[in-house]
Order: sequence, then structure tokens, then C-alpha cells
Amino acid sequence: MSESKNKYGEKFNDHLLEQYKLYVEMADKISERRMQTNKFYISILSALLALLSILISKDSFNQTLTFAIVSLLGITLSILWYINIKSYRQLNSGKFKIIHEMEQNLPFPCYDREWQILGEGKEKNKYLQLTRVEKYIPLILSIPYVILLLYVLIPLFLSMCRK
Repeated sequence: MSESKNKYGEKFNDHLLEQYKLYVEMADKISERRMQTNKFYISILSALLALLSILISKDSFNQTLTFAIVSLLGITLSILWYINIKSYRQLNSGKFKIIHEMEQNLPFPCYDREWQILGEGKEKNKYLQLTRVEKYIPLILSIPYVILLLYVLIPLFLSMCRK
């Protein structure tokens, strides 16, 4: 890094600090987007269950087909949500690795120090990573949809076995 610092010139430290500020802000925005994405999936999956409860009260629909579609949609959305969570985790991990590298050239590496204090995510009593908890939410919210799909498929399977 010192070789590139010498090649860069006298504004290296000023520009590094500006890049650092911008990069930390970008990392924070990724976390905000991640939370918004979680809210989106929770809202959609909840609304889907609410819509299903409204449809159940009406007699003018094909119950088996509706249940199958809603359950498959709910399961698909849960899988997509899980993939999103994993992607955001990878993106955040990459961003913080770069932040730690940048901090090597700053007077005090605050994020690196914080990570050390938190046991680098290895000690659960010091720090429980949000993603470790967060990744179970799509699984938990997919359970009603899996049960609904089984509710549809088991009678179909049994009727096919009787023939």
C-alpha cells in the first residue's frame, strides 16, 4: 500500500478518508436496503395469508387450485427471500473486508477494533450475527404454505392411490 501511496501523491490520505466515509455510508445503505427487503417479504407473505383467509369465506372459487397456487407462491417467495438474505450477507461481508483494509491506513481502525471486541463473530456470547437469526425467518414463515400444500397434495395422492 505504501508504494501506491507514494505513486498517488500528497492527496492520498485526504482522498482515502473521503473514500472511506463514502464506503462506510454505502455499507450502511446496504443494511437499510436489507431491512426494507425483509419488510417487503414479511408484508407480501402476510398479505397472501390474509387474502387466503378472505377467499376461504367465499364459496365461489376452486379451493384446491387456489390453495395450491397460494402455497407454491408462498414457498417460492420464502426461497427467494432466503436467497436475498444470503446475498446481502455476502455483500456486507465483502464491504466490511474492504473497510478493514482501508482502516489499515487510517489513524484508528474503529470497525476492525469493534470486530475484535465482538470476538470476530465467533463467540456467540459476545455477538450473535443478525444473519444467523434472520435466515430462519423465511423458513418459519414458509411453514403455513408447506402445510397448505400438503393439505392439497395428500388428498390428491390418496385418491390416485385408490384408483
